[in-house]
Amino acid sequence: MMHARFSLITADPLRLGGCLKHVEAEVRPGVEMQPGSLGTAMYADAELGLAFFESCWASEEALVASEHLPSLSQSDMLRQAAGTATDERYRLPVFEHEGKLPPAARLRLTRMEIEPSAVADAVEAYGDTAVSWLADTDGFFSMQLLVNDKTGHAISETVWRDSAALAASRRVSAEVRAETTVSTGWSIRAVEEYSLLFSSARTPL
Repeated sequence: MMHARFSLITADPLRLGGCLKHVEAEVRPGVEMQPGSLGTAMYADAELGLAFFESCWASEEALVASEHLPSLSQSDMLRQAAGTATDERYRLPVFEHEGKLPPAARLRLTRMEIEPSAVADAVEAYGDTAVSWLADTDGFFSMQLLVNDKTGHAISETVWRDSAALAASRRVSAEVRAETTVSTGWSIRAVEEYSLLFSSARTPL
């Protein structure tokens, strides 16, 4: 089962660009060289000074073993940019990709939660409904579902070809969220949209 570390980065919007370049040039290579790494991704809202750095792992053991790497929160670059970083751990039961990442890709992030005892059934129902529905929508590129079994927190990520495809998908995505709350019991807590800066995330060979 794949797992992921989900790192939220906040910074002065005027200095965020320097932070992101540092993460891509200095942090990303070290992460992707680790045993069990299945790639990384980063997406951001430059106007808000907000970004996410996500690393994918072949197992929970590989994720835990990677924690010897320097923490983003300890980065001198982040401190200079008046920034913060926090980490969350998830397993990754849903991972659907359609091919090479489009250069102008955009990402929609939906935060959800449910009672921990209901997570397994909710994940199965999500795979049966949301995945097939969105995968048939024009401009769809990929989908991931990140789940924390202990807390019941989850993150749905869908990637779209470009900003036009992202905008065009908002109606069907709203319908999927409504159906998801009925069929799975997830509660929707937030819906956010970002520019996708890079992604090398992949499934195990």
